[in-house]
Amino acid sequence: MSISEAKRTKSPLNLSRRTTRIAAGVLGVGLFGGGIALGTVLPDPKSSDDYLSLALQSEELEAERDSLQSRYSDMKTGFEKLSSEVEGNDAELQEALTAVEQREAEVETLRGEVEVAADAVKAREDAVSGAEEEKAANTIAEGTWTVGVDVEPGAYRTTENVGSKCYWGIYTSGTNGDDIQANDIPGGGRPTVTLSEGQDFETARCGSWERQ
Repeated sequence: MSISEAKRTKSPLNLSRRTTRIAAGVLGVGLFGGGIALGTVLPDPKSSDDYLSLALQSEELEAERDSLQSRYSDMKTGFEKLSSEVEGNDAELQEALTAVEQREAEVETLRGEVEVAADAVKAREDAVSGAEEEKAANTIAEGTWTVGVDVEPGAYRTTENVGSKCYWGIYTSGTNGDDIQANDIPGGGRPTVTLSEGQDFETARCGSWERQ
């Protein structure tokens, strides 16, 4: 047998020794690992300071969250209530505004009617005033008057029946009653006189005279 053949052919004794060494190695590893498993106890992570600190912070955050949710709920309820009140106030405000606008329209209409009435009253007052002024200009009261200066020329008649003490006289102007052109004591009725410029007219106890 050659040397190479002897190397390829292993004796039973050599195989037995190799097997024994492998088994011993495996057993040693197993005993080492078992020693680790049996002799060493890993710490509980929930008992660490970091874990407890984080747990406390988590509880505080949850409590703050619950408080914020409660405040939010209260604020939401208040906002909804306020919104409802505002909507109600808006409706009342709009109703009041509509009433004010209607009243303003009524007032404006009344103002127009008052202006029309005021214009009518003014026109009536002007007419009455004009009539009164015209009547006054055409009326002769008690006293002595110069025709063409104090009174207008024309025919005049008493406005009422005269009594027995009525006296009237027509004189030439500037003669102080010395130049009598006409006079009378009518004693009753409604006497009439005709006056011209350049004359003075005196009336006593005859009432007023109105130009015809």
